[in-house]
Amino acid sequence: MLTSLLLSVLTASLVTAAPSCELAQPSQPATPPVSVPNNGSTTTSFISAAWFPGWEAASFPFSSINWQKYSLITWSFAITTQDPAVLSLDASGPTYISDFVKEAQAHGTMASISVGGWTGSRYFSSAVTPQNRSTFVKAVLDLAAEYNLDGIDFDWEYPNKPGIGCNEVSGSDSENFLGFLQELRAQPAAKNLYLTAAVSTSPFAGPDGQPMTDVSKFAEVLDHIAVMNYDINGQWTTDTGVGPNAPLDDSCSTVQTGSATKAIKAWVTAGFPADKIVLGVPAYGHSYTVSPSNAVDGSGNLAAYPPFTKNPPTSSVDQCGNPEAKSDIMNFATLIGEGFLKDDGTPANGIKSRFDQCSQTPFVYDQTKQLMVSYDDPQSFAAKGKFIVQNNLLGFSMWEITGDHNDLLIDSLTTAAGVTSDC
Repeated sequence: MLTSLLLSVLTASLVTAAPSCELAQPSQPATPPVSVPNNGSTTTSFISAAWFPGWEAASFPFSSINWQKYSLITWSFAITTQDPAVLSLDASGPTYISDFVKEAQAHGTMASISVGGWTGSRYFSSAVTPQNRSTFVKAVLDLAAEYNLDGIDFDWEYPNKPGIGCNEVSGSDSENFLGFLQELRAQPAAKNLYLTAAVSTSPFAGPDGQPMTDVSKFAEVLDHIAVMNYDINGQWTTDTGVGPNAPLDDSCSTVQTGSATKAIKAWVTAGFPADKIVLGVPAYGHSYTVSPSNAVDGSGNLAAYPPFTKNPPTSSVDQCGNPEAKSDIMNFATLIGEGFLKDDGTPANGIKSRFDQCSQTPFVYDQTKQLMVSYDDPQSFAAKGKFIVQNNLLGFSMWEITGDHNDLLIDSLTTAAGVTSDC
C-alpha cells in the first residue's frame, strides 16, 4: 500500500517500507447508509488488514500471503505477564517474526504485533496502572524497536471484564488504559507508530461496568479500532440455539444477541469517529452437534436457531486452570478441506445450507456428521464490504489470515466495497 495513502489516515507521519500499491474506496456509497451516526467523519481511504497467528507460522509460509492485498498485517500475540516490563512471545513463533516484518515491509505492508488476546490479557489491568504504566510503555516500545515494527495493536479482552475468567480486573481499567495510551503516544519513539486496538462490540466498560458514553479521547491517541464483530453466538449460547457467528444485523431477528449494525452505532454514538473504525470480520465459524430432527424443519429446510449438544470437556485446561471443551472453530478453508464447501466456497453436494437474510450469514449442515456450522462466506463478506462503505468506516480487519481460501473472502469484500488498486 502506498505510503501516501496511509498518511491520510494517520495522526502522525509514518515511516514505512517502500510502497507497492494503493487501495482506495469510492468517495460516495453506492446505496444509502443504515442508521449509524458518523460524527461528521468521511472515509477517504481504506484499511485492508488481518491478524497472523504466530503459532501457524511453521505451516503457513509467508509466500502464501498476497501481501499487496493488505495494508496492515498484525502478528498475534505478545502476551502480558505479571512483570509489566516483560511481554512474552513464547507461544507465538518468535523465531519467525523478523522474517515476517521484513517480508511485509518489502511489499509495502505495515507490520504490527498485537498485545493480549483472549488468553494473553490476564495482566493488562496492573500493567496500565499509574505506578506501572511507564514500565509497560517501555516494554511496548522495546518490542517495536526490536522487530522494527510499523505499529502495535492492543487486544485487551477486556477492560473491567473478567475475559477468560481469571484476568485482573479494576473499575479503573478503562481510565488507566487511556492514561497508558496517552503516555505511550507522547513518547518520541511512538510518534511514527501506527497504534490500534481490537475492541468488543460495546464501548470500553466504565467504573460501573457499563459501556462508557464518551470514548472520544481514545480516538486522539489511536489510529483506529477494530470492532470484533464475531463470536456473537457459540457453544455458550445454549439458551438460544445455533445462531450467527458474525451477524451484520439482528434487529430483524426473533433472537437478538448483537450485530455489526448495533456495535458500530454504539461506538460512534460514544464519540469514536466512524472513519477511525475498521470492522472485524471472521474467516471462521462455529460448529455445533445438532440432531437431524432438530436441524431440518417440516419443509425440509435448515431450521433457524435449533438446539444443540454442547461439546464435552477435554483433558486439557485453560490459562485459568478450567477444563477446556473440544474446539468448535472451523476456518473457511477447513470447511472446504473437510467437504462442507466446494473449492469456490459454495455448499458441497449433499450438504444442506441456508443463507440467513437478517444476519447476512450462511449455515451448512452435514447430516452424516450431525454438524451444523455458522460461518462467513464470500456472499456474507460482500455484504460486510457494502456495510463498511455505506457507514463511512475505515476498512476491515480479518481474524485470521490463514482461514481464507484462495483469497475468496478478502476479494469478495474489497470488490463489494469498490476498492481499487494500482497493482
